[in-house]
Amino acid sequence: MHAAGDPAATESWMTAAQVLQDAGPLVIPEGASAMTIQVEWAPGDPGTPPHRHSGPAFGYVLEGAVRFELEGEPERVVEAGGTFWEPGGDSIHYQDGNALDDARTRFVVTMMCAPGRPMLELVSKEELEERAHLRAPRPTE
Repeated sequence: MHAAGDPAATESWMTAAQVLQDAGPLVIPEGASAMTIQVEWAPGDPGTPPHRHSGPAFGYVLEGAVRFELEGEPERVVEAGGTFWEPGGDSIHYQDGNALDDARTRFVVTMMCAPGRPMLELVSKEELEERAHLRAPRPTE
């Protein structure tokens, strides 16, 4: 143990933190509030239907693997210890489900929410059809 005033004790903060994600540029709605939630999906759960958030969202996978897809980006799998983010606003979040068929998946998300707006808003089938050209090509089975 280091005594108070010991240079080794005062410099440990320099190695205690590890950057997991550095995202930007950010557009945070004026007057936004922050909300952190934990999500747990059962094995094979497809997750939330296509939706959007009113502000940026930052996630960290605690356990399992998340199938993650944003408008204009290819689908990817984020495993435990990995991070993801989305800009919010108009961008559609297509997938956030469990990529594993044999284990649960848990992740934590911190979102910046615009005042008076819900945490997430589902996207209608009509809008999905109108914006289909903005979705990245789907992986082949």
